[in-house]
Amino acid sequence: MLTINDLHVSYGGIKALRGINLKIEENKIVTLIGANGAGKSSTLRAIMNLVKKQSGTVEYNGTDLTNLKTMDIVKKGIALSPEGRRVFPNLTVEENLILGAYTINDKEDIKRTMGEIYNLFPRLKERSWQKAGTLSGGEQQMLAVGRAMMVHPKILMLDEPSLGLAPLLVKDIFDIIKEIHRQGNTILLIEQNAKKALEIADYGYVIETGSIVLEGEGKSLLNNDKVREAYLGESR
Repeated sequence: MLTINDLHVSYGGIKALRGINLKIEENKIVTLIGANGAGKSSTLRAIMNLVKKQSGTVEYNGTDLTNLKTMDIVKKGIALSPEGRRVFPNLTVEENLILGAYTINDKEDIKRTMGEIYNLFPRLKERSWQKAGTLSGGEQQMLAVGRAMMVHPKILMLDEPSLGLAPLLVKDIFDIIKEIHRQGNTILLIEQNAKKALEIADYGYVIETGSIVLEGEGKSLLNNDKVREAYLGESR
């Protein structure tokens, strides 16, 4: 479905990605885990063409996305819920969702999709009139995910959805991710909470200093000694 081949990205003289290769299969949850600064967010930004690629390719169902504009990539069916939520604080919940559908011209479609988002996130429906900046961290994360889903993405990319949330809210967010997947969405998940991510992932990749150093089924990586020691805080 989505294939990344030999992708290189640099910021000035710093190499963020050093020839990574990833494959995202349809209707799967794929997770990318690694330490801060390892290149996880750079991978998602490169897929969306938000950062310039030095070399390498990104292909989606046989179509080369490497040099497409971000808006055109969204129109192809790929959406990103960014790290840090990035909601528009002075706009209401509903206005944020409407902005998420900026590539869609059908008002009835937008209204119908918003109803689906409210069904998935009842808390957002209760606060549809409220300014996003006054929401709790968990509610803002729900809004960020809902906003990305407004374009009916075939691949939903989530960058650190549980970052900064209380443990109970982390569970809620992961339950929502599983429900989104059950509805037929393919998910590429970046997470500091490696244990939670690998528990729900069909497949996972471990990235270190811009290179993929390990890959395999989620449960296999969860039981890997190196992963357990480095990312789960468990000794052998």
